[in-house]
Amino acid sequence: MSSYQPLLTKAPQQLIQVNGQPAFGLFDGSIVDFNLQDFVYQNLMDKKASALARYFNYKQFQFICVTGADWLLAVAIADIRYANSGFAYLYSFDSNKAISKGLLLPGALGNQMSDSPCSGEAKQQFGAYKVAIKTNSTNWQLSIDTKELKANLTIEKAQQMPLALNAPTGYNGFTYTEKSNALKVSGSLELQGKTLDLTQALAGYDFSAGFMRRQTSWRWASINAMVEGKAFGLNMAAGVNETGLCENALWFDGQIQHLSPASFVFDRKDDKKPWQVSCLCGEVQLEFMPLYCRKEKVNIGLLASNFRQYVGFYTGFVLLQNGTKLQLNAVKGLAEDHYAKW
Repeated sequence: MSSYQPLLTKAPQQLIQVNGQPAFGLFDGSIVDFNLQDFVYQNLMDKKASALARYFNYKQFQFICVTGADWLLAVAIADIRYANSGFAYLYSFDSNKAISKGLLLPGALGNQMSDSPCSGEAKQQFGAYKVAIKTNSTNWQLSIDTKELKANLTIEKAQQMPLALNAPTGYNGFTYTEKSNALKVSGSLELQGKTLDLTQALAGYDFSAGFMRRQTSWRWASINAMVEGKAFGLNMAAGVNETGLCENALWFDGQIQHLSPASFVFDRKDDKKPWQVSCLCGEVQLEFMPLYCRKEKVNIGLLASNFRQYVGFYTGFVLLQNGTKLQLNAVKGLAEDHYAKW
């Protein structure tokens, strides 16, 4: 096995540089100011893009996962311009059941998104469904108010370095993503009036935004868990940010380790078969056994989405940079397979 230690770039204060183009790289922290008004966005023939193209081609989504002793909470808010969507579900490992709620609304109806991963509030509100994610430089705050699920949670992001990168996308776009896993969480969480214990809970977040491909797809793996008595987090993905960079990292006891490109081997026709998740340089060798799948298929002309997010168990090992091999034995986590035309 070989080690993988990419060079990090100091995170600039602003995403768009003085030449009107984005800063690209794997950063040592968050980018605070998404000064999109300064982006010189051109079409595929190198002409100035129209105002409509600037608006409709920019996408943003945010995701939070909280893993407890016997449950997993997942929440998403997405703005794809033609529509906005979101969901909140809580899966119980004991009962192998999930309480799930979701929205798909036209345009920006009931939707607002954050200014950056460090500023603003993303929210969806329609009828009895209310979800909001507030971001600042030190934490993310999640509130949920539905008939069956209620939460007021604070996720501490300042305790460790995030995975933060911006990569070229297609001919003229870019995708910024910021993720951090195995974070401390506090507050309150209720399912059908019953308070859930947050003592062992760990959380992860995802902020992704940019001028993404009109058609895209990805595979993704995520873990927030205690391993050998210490907080362990994992994020691996393939399909979006592999233009000289990759969005793969683990966190162990508060320290980040960047990982080599990811491979996902699975059977799309069989939701019950295990996945094989690994890294090019051998640092990660895991098998994922799915238990529950949240599926969503939409095909309405301009928009299409074939979405599968799985809850299950990871078993295998990861190799730390100091040579230590961490064994994972039925560790709770997520996997995802998604195609989107947006």
